[in-house]
Amino acid sequence: MSRVGIDVGGTKCFGVLVDEGGQVVREVRYPTPPASELIDLLQSMFVELDGSASLGIGVPGLITAEGVINASPNMPGAKNVPVGPELRSRLGVDVHVENDATMAAYGEWKIGAARGALDAVMITLGTGIGGGIVMGGQLHRGANGFTGEIGHMVVQRDGVQCVCGRRGCWERYASGSALKMLSGGMSGEDVFAAYKSGDEHAKKVVAEFADWIAVGLANMTNICDPEVIVIGGGVVQSFVEVMESVRSSFVQALYSSEYRAHPRLAVAVLGERAGAIGSALIAAE
Repeated sequence: MSRVGIDVGGTKCFGVLVDEGGQVVREVRYPTPPASELIDLLQSMFVELDGSASLGIGVPGLITAEGVINASPNMPGAKNVPVGPELRSRLGVDVHVENDATMAAYGEWKIGAARGALDAVMITLGTGIGGGIVMGGQLHRGANGFTGEIGHMVVQRDGVQCVCGRRGCWERYASGSALKMLSGGMSGEDVFAAYKSGDEHAKKVVAEFADWIAVGLANMTNICDPEVIVIGGGVVQSFVEVMESVRSSFVQALYSSEYRAHPRLAVAVLGERAGAIGSALIAAE
C-alpha cells in the first residue's frame, strides 16, 4: 500500500512515498505556490508519487481537525483553505492534514530521535519556529488541534514585529529569518562560515542566537518537563556550531536547574524529511 506524506514549508513543498516501515521510496519537491494554488499542487504531487492508499499533509499554521487552514502567518493568503475536504473529494482516499511541526514531531517520535520517549518536544527552526508535543505517550493536539505554536510565545514584550501581527514572538529571535536579522542581513550559511573562520562579529551573532534558542527551550522544559527535546528544521544543518552554546545557556535559563533532571537535547535524525514522513505515517494509521 503506497502512502504519501507532504510537508508544506514557507519556500518548498516536499513529498515522500514511504513503505510499511516508514522508509522513503521516492521523493519530490516544488516551490511553495500561492495559497490559491496549493491544493492543485498537492493533488499533482500525490499523483506523481503514485499514491493510492493515503495522503498525509503537514501545513504551517492553525489547522482544524477537518484539515482546513484557518490561518498561516508565513503563507500569505492562506485563510480558510479547505485542503483536507477538497482533496478527499478529488482523490477519494484518506487525507489527513495537521500542523507541519506536529507532523515532524510525530515522525521523530515514531522512528527518529525521540523514539521510545513518553514525553518529548520537537522544535523546528526554519523561516519561523514550530513545535510538536508528545505527553504520556500520546501526540498532544489540544482542544482545537492548535497545540505547538511555540514560535509565537512572547519572549520580549513590545519586541520585534512578527508576521503574525504581534511583537516579541520567539521566532523573531531564534529562527532562520531571525539569524539574518541578528547578523545585519547575512545568510545563515555566511554567518556560520564566518563563525568557523573566527570572525568576531559572527561569534557575537552566534552567541546571541544560541541564547535566544535556549530561552525558548527553557520555557518549554518548564511547561512540559520532557525527556528529550528534538531540534529540527532548516537551521539544524548548521546546529552543531551552536549546540554547546545552547546547552550552556539552556542550563542557566532553566528554572531550578541544579535540582532537576535536564531533558536530552537531540538533533533531528530525519532531517528535512521529518514532516513528510510523519505525515505519511500518521495518515496510514
